[in-house]
Parts: sequence; C-alpha cells; structure tokens
Amino acid sequence: MSVSDSVDIFVIGGGINGASVARDAVGRGYSVALAEMNDLASGTSSAATKLVHGGLRYLEYYEFRLVQEALSEREVLWAAAPHIIWPLRFVLPHHKGLRPALILRAGLAMYDYMGGRRLLPPTKTLDLRKDVTGKPLKPGYRLGFEYSDCWVDDARFVVLNARDAADKGAAVHVRTKVTSLRRDAGEWIVELDGEAGRQTVRAKLVVNAAGPWVDQVITGAMGKNGAHNVRLVKGSHLVVHKLYEHDRCYIFQNADGRIIFAIPYENDYTLIGTTDEDYEGDPKDVKISDAETDYLLSAASEYFAKPLARSDVHWSYSGVRPLFDDGASAAQEATRDYVLKVDGDAATGAAINVFGGKLTTSRRLAESVLEKIESVLGAKGKPWTKKSTLPGGDFEPLAFDAEVRRLGKDYPGLPKSMTHRLTRLYGTRARVLLGERQTIESLGTPFGADLYAAEVDYLVEHEWARTAEDVLWRRTKLGLKVSAEQQARLEDYLASKAL
Repeated sequence: MSVSDSVDIFVIGGGINGASVARDAVGRGYSVALAEMNDLASGTSSAATKLVHGGLRYLEYYEFRLVQEALSEREVLWAAAPHIIWPLRFVLPHHKGLRPALILRAGLAMYDYMGGRRLLPPTKTLDLRKDVTGKPLKPGYRLGFEYSDCWVDDARFVVLNARDAADKGAAVHVRTKVTSLRRDAGEWIVELDGEAGRQTVRAKLVVNAAGPWVDQVITGAMGKNGAHNVRLVKGSHLVVHKLYEHDRCYIFQNADGRIIFAIPYENDYTLIGTTDEDYEGDPKDVKISDAETDYLLSAASEYFAKPLARSDVHWSYSGVRPLFDDGASAAQEATRDYVLKVDGDAATGAAINVFGGKLTTSRRLAESVLEKIESVLGAKGKPWTKKSTLPGGDFEPLAFDAEVRRLGKDYPGLPKSMTHRLTRLYGTRARVLLGERQTIESLGTPFGADLYAAEVDYLVEHEWARTAEDVLWRRTKLGLKVSAEQQARLEDYLASKAL
C-alpha cells in the first residue's frame, strides 16, 4: 500500500474534541486530516444534556479550575454560535432535608463570581409560591434560586466545528476507520478504510480524540497492550411531553446527592436527565436501562405536582462519557476535567491522547492540545478561536430574533415556524440552503415535519449527512416528529442520491 497523502496532523475522532482540534490547528496553518469511523457526533457528543455550563455540582468536588474555565467559555461560545447556543435560566428549588438553603446560595454566589458574566444575568432568589416557576411543582416548595447557563445543540456544534475546519482546508473523512498506526522515520503511517476505500496517509503527529474508544485506538491501531486510561460512565436522558409552559429550566437535588435537569426541549417536549453509572460494555451498544428510566421518573416526580409515568416518555437516549480514570470511588465523583498525554516526540513520531472533556470546554481543550502540538512541530499561527464565529453564527448574540425576522422578510412565502427553525439550525447560512426558493413547493420532496429535499440536499452536500438517522437525529431533531413511513421515504431518497 503506497502513501497517498501527507499532513502535519492527523486527528482520530469526529466528536467535539476532534472537530475542535482540527479547526484550531488548520486555522493556524497546519495541514490537517480527520477521520471519524461513523457519523460526526455519533458517540458521546450527541448524547449530552446539551448545556454550556460551569457545572454547579462540580464545586462540591473542588473542581475549581474546570468550573472557572467552563464558566468563562459560556459567553465566548454563545458569541461564536448564537443560532445553536443561547441563554437559559435555571431554577433550583430548595428541598428541605437536603442541602441547606444557605449552602445553595453561597455556591451560586461563587458561581456568579467565577463566571465572568457580561450579558448573562445574575442569580436571584424566588418565592415559588408566587413565581410562575412554582406552579408545576408540588405545593411544599417555597424557596428557589434562579441562575444563568446556556443551551447548545450538541451535534450541530460538532458539525459546525468540522465544517469550519473543512472550509479552512482540513480533510474530513466520515465513516472512515483508522485500521493501523505505525511509526516510520519520525512520522506516522495511518491506514484508513472507509467511504473512499482503503487509503494511507503520512502524518507528522497524531491526535487520538476517539472519546470512549481512545484506549481501543492505543491498544488496537497503535498496538500497545494494557492501555487503561478512561472510565466509561453512562448518562441517560428521557424526553417526555411538555410538562410546563414557561421557558425556565429546573435543576433538582436528589436524596442520593445527585442532581437532574428538566429542560424545555424542541418546543413540544421536556428533557429530563442525567444518570451517572459505570459502563463496561461496547460504547456503541449503550442504551437506557429500566432502572435508569425509573430513577429519572421518580426523581422528577419528587418535585413536579403531576407524577411522571412510563407512558409519558416519548423518546430516550444514552451516551458514554469517557472520563479520565482518576480512581474515584463513585461514577458521579470522577473528574469531568480533561487530561492530555503525549507519547513520543518529533524524532520518533508524537501522538497526543485526549481523555475526558466537555462540550463547554472543547475550545479551550483544543488550545491546550495546540500548545502540545507546537512543542513538537513548532508554532505557526497564533491562537484565534476565542474571537471567531462558527458557520452561520456571524450575528450578535442578542440578535437572534432579528435574524429570524430578516430571513422571514427575504422569504415571505415560507411559514414563520420554518424560518425560525432554519435560523435556529443554520443561522445566516439558511440563505445558502434556501437559495432562490421562495415557496414551499420549490423546496422539493416533503418528508414530514417541514423537512424538504432542499434541506436534505444541503445536509448531504455541506454537512456529511448520509443516512436518515444523520438527518433526523443529529443534523436536526425532526426524528421526534416524523413517522416511520416518512423516515423510510427519506432513507430511500438518500440511497438514491448515493447511487
């Protein structure tokens, strides 16, 4: 097999860590290739609670560096992608018998102090007997605290990082597995098998950002025995039919010391999660257990006036967090911070293995990886991502509604609900998607839930979508609303395009 291409950096993994590293590196002038064995964001990065947050509960485990870094990133990321990231207000009801109110208020004061807020409002105290957020709750809850964090469309966050990397010159390969990694004359020979067939790439440095599979890359493709660096922790979520009408979220304390969230989701639903339990199986097979379902329903029912039952569940999803194994006794106590380990050097061929990480700190993680890359390959461009925008995010953080109105004015023949949804997903690039199409009829074949061929074609051409699952569950969340028949029709359409 001959060497067909050569790059400075080869990134393994198309989750948020891999996509962020590829984007930062190519923007500094390195040549970059990335391979993802499935779809972008098909693992951990699409199974999150979908928050850009500091992690209030991490303060209890003295993760001060992580919390500070995460808090400082909230408004940075919001400014970079105001279409897929936006502020949320969280309500923390005081539960008698659990953490005292004074402790909660002190923790939130620290959260505000560490946060570096400019646009996000501060914490305030609520009388739940009078505030609208108290109405869905049981009558016994009187005192609450309201604070700020942000929401993110997790899978789109990954895709937009990859899109920006590709726009800047990175080669992004989806459904392409790294089958072998071997050192040769101070570089790496990377063997691939995927959509383009079998390929070989020579790279000066490899970044292993394979998430739950990071140890498998080390022991498999790299051929090193005994790698055990990650602790796999499963997190599961329920999507239930909308539980309340206001736009605030809830963070609930549980008697076991854990917390869960209840968050407005996709207009018609409420998202409830997450769990924390060790996972021993293959990450690709992860799914919610009956015990987790019961746990989340019971925890939410402790607070909501109307108890939740299995019949309320519309959908569920699970993911595996690849946490660095720091020896913590319980899964919820394991560090959420990231750890980077360098194997080799410029003379022998260097690899940087990435363990852990969060959506919120992915940009900072990439900067940290680039510092290590520079120590091996030498510096090129300066750090640049802090003041940058992601594709479609080139408008002011508080101007989303104005952007929706502008799109509606430019495309008056489309329903307002559609222009809002398209702006939410694609930002200013909704105009690239729509082009000259001014009417519903001009958008092509319908697939249900206001999804038409024009959007599907855009996702195939610009965002590496290949299957109905890619389109309905990662590029959009329209899988919540389409029928099995509509999904099958979409699958047939995508198959015909691939011929």
